[in-house]
Amino acid sequence: MSIASNPENARAPEPAEAKPAKVGSIVLARHGEPALSRKIRLNSAGYRRWWAAYEEGGILSGQTPPAELMELARRADVIFASERRRAVETAEAVVGGRTFVRDPLFIEAPLPPPRFPGFIRFNPRIWGVISRFTWWVSHRHGEETRRDAQSRAREAARRLIAAAEQGQDVLVLAHGFFNGMVGVELSRQGWRCVADKGFRYWSTRRFERT
Repeated sequence: MSIASNPENARAPEPAEAKPAKVGSIVLARHGEPALSRKIRLNSAGYRRWWAAYEEGGILSGQTPPAELMELARRADVIFASERRRAVETAEAVVGGRTFVRDPLFIEAPLPPPRFPGFIRFNPRIWGVISRFTWWVSHRHGEETRRDAQSRAREAARRLIAAAEQGQDVLVLAHGFFNGMVGVELSRQGWRCVADKGFRYWSTRRFERT
């Protein structure tokens, strides 16, 4: 009997090389334009009230979501939205009746203004810049601090990565600044922004694992 015909000497077939598991993408999208006007001037107390109304309000009626965002929503396997009304209304405008997850994990970071004298007045856009800077460098108690928000952003990034690593394409409809914080955490965990549309209303940033 030849060696080739001897079953004991026959080489076992090489195992097929396992294909790497598909990893989905993560898209962070900002909500549509809110219905609250910025064409006013306020002191710090007035801005605090304005921001509270902004947090409770929805988006301006008559807006048309970008076709690209609609397509991203159509292709997404799982969609998250902040619990804030402006984010929920944005989600409802783009998901086409599909189910999405409302999650407080994705709400915006707080924006408390510093206590300036009442005669100092700015429009809400300027107050937003001032408030964000003072919130970033301060350590006031009684509200979410920068470190608290960064911890929340890390948790949000982990949740999104867990879904993407199951092969799901993920879409998040939330807020400009907190989305930016989540993007930083995604980058720290090995994800790269491959398509950046900025931070305007309805804009998107797409991340893929490197």
